[in-house]
Amino acid sequence: MSQFSSMFNGLARSFSIRRGKNPGNGDGREAAEAMAKDAKKNDLILRSSGLVNIDGSNNFASVFSKRGRKGVNQDCTIVWEEFGCQADMLFCGIFDGHGPWGHFVAKRVRESMPSSLLCNWQETLAQASLDPDFDLESDKKHHRFHIWKHSYLQTCAIVDRELEHCRKIDSLYSGTTALTIVRQGDLIYVANIGDSRAVLATTSDDGNLVPIQLTVDFKPNLPQEAERITQCKGRVFCLHDEPGVHRVWLPDEESPGLAMSRAFGDYCIKDYGLISVPEVTQRHITSRDQFVVLATDGVWDVISNEEAIRIVSSTPDKAKAAKHLVESAARAWKKKRKGIAMDDISAICLFFHSIPLSIT
Repeated sequence: MSQFSSMFNGLARSFSIRRGKNPGNGDGREAAEAMAKDAKKNDLILRSSGLVNIDGSNNFASVFSKRGRKGVNQDCTIVWEEFGCQADMLFCGIFDGHGPWGHFVAKRVRESMPSSLLCNWQETLAQASLDPDFDLESDKKHHRFHIWKHSYLQTCAIVDRELEHCRKIDSLYSGTTALTIVRQGDLIYVANIGDSRAVLATTSDDGNLVPIQLTVDFKPNLPQEAERITQCKGRVFCLHDEPGVHRVWLPDEESPGLAMSRAFGDYCIKDYGLISVPEVTQRHITSRDQFVVLATDGVWDVISNEEAIRIVSSTPDKAKAAKHLVESAARAWKKKRKGIAMDDISAICLFFHSIPLSIT
């Protein structure tokens, strides 16, 4: 249990140093926010297009976002290296806002989610350490996953509740998706709310790079999503001028017409089947796994998983990988979606090794 104790003590020490006391609920959240400020000051956090490449780190992140033709860019991103003062941890997330206040909602969730997750993770670790029957080393992968899953479920519930009571932002008819990844050593934990997507590029037995989709696009017409919505008296159907685009509607009104079945905010329809519960999964990263792409639906509406990893892997300068993917998606919109206003397009390309393999 030594590795678990070391991991917990290191984080707890980071919290106590910043607060001068033992971390409780409020103190833990404040300490996490203090860590975020320190990380930003030390250039460990990126909240705009660019790259994160810290000396000695196994991570290299390329980020790019492009405004669509619908008004203000409602997408936003974050990459936090050395997440929670842990040298082997990284947090990255991509958020796609919608509705009149969508850009404010997306930024609010981006700001609050990492600190809240860090606080909940620390508290879950503390609770686990008090259990005499708990032994992380007996099944480290299994226990770590459940700690992160519990932390994510707690975090998303808290973030959504706080957003509902935020007087500065009107989230009644506005919301955001949230796709985030925590890398901890050779494991990644993926949490998804909405229809953004994470795709892993890995090397097959024949040496080619192939995509593995890590997330589900939570669209309203997915059987389990549609069942929940209809059981809650919500409705799912397509408009006549949008065949194939299923949306969520109130029981007796032609609104709000959400194209996803999970999101933060959108309180007008939270009682009718829309939820902010994430799907949390994990994957063990091996030498075969080269990079993961996190992107909003503006990419996936016009670019396939195979095309995405080919575009990223063929970019000579890794720092420009996300920009290359986003610009390729923008060109694809003009060809495949003529007459339809281009959506905001954003991507994070997180590389796991110094030199990713290319498709042959």
